[in-house]
Amino acid sequence: MLYFLIAVAMLLLVYAGVLVSFVRKGRKIPPVAYLVLAALNGLILAGVLAWAIAAR
Repeated sequence: MLYFLIAVAMLLLVYAGVLVSFVRKGRKIPPVAYLVLAALNGLILAGVLAWAIAAR
């Protein structure tokens, strides 16, 4: 479970870096990018909650 969380966190960091590069180049961020960002954050939150519950 910990490896899953690390993998999703790394994916989130890479994705955020891509979005930052879009902004620096003056491009607009597509609306679907916010949905993907929310989904990745949701995966991390769900993983942390599941890990915390399983650790009890």
